[in-house]
Amino acid sequence: MNEHGAPLRRSATEGFFDRARARLKLDVPPALADPLADGARGDLDLNPSMWERAGVAATKPAAVLVPVIDRDEPTVLFTIRTDKLASHAGQVAFPGGKIDPADATPAAAALREAKEEIGLNPALIEPIGYLDLYLTFSGFRILPTLARVDPEFALVLNPWEVSATFEVPLTFLMAPANVQRRSRDWKGITREYYAIAFADRYIWGITAGIVRNLYDRIYT
Repeated sequence: MNEHGAPLRRSATEGFFDRARARLKLDVPPALADPLADGARGDLDLNPSMWERAGVAATKPAAVLVPVIDRDEPTVLFTIRTDKLASHAGQVAFPGGKIDPADATPAAAALREAKEEIGLNPALIEPIGYLDLYLTFSGFRILPTLARVDPEFALVLNPWEVSATFEVPLTFLMAPANVQRRSRDWKGITREYYAIAFADRYIWGITAGIVRNLYDRIYT
């Protein structure tokens, strides 16, 4: 659906990459490294008053890859984190992690992480631009890199980090009716978040918030 609630036709997603290239840039926002700079959003979008009440600060720069597979009908590639990981174990995610000093750019960090986590060949990835900086209650300042991915890829999963991958049609994710607002108790405070149910997969929290930001940046 578009911002007025009308369904997104397939023709709308056929021009998705051109639309994304026109709307996004690969200029790194100052707020990635400077907590005092403007230009951040994220978990605080739905909980602006709770951010200060929770007493948390997002100070750790990180990057994720938002991989849109250039199929006849584009899809978005997600990972499922293993139960072995210390944070967000078993949850649906995008490939990504902390930005290392050796990473030339946040996009380079996202491509490196995608290679390390799922064996996605960087030669098949075309970074298009950054979405909005996403702050998390777990302390990260995440810069998502939207990218076009050639469909002729083969994945090799890192068994320590990723238990599985799956794809969701872009049209499904870009329909606002499929992105729900939910709430749960977090450290004694009611927290709101986005959630997306697709078949037997449940995408929520940071990952669903980034999907919602993708819609906002490209279609509104």
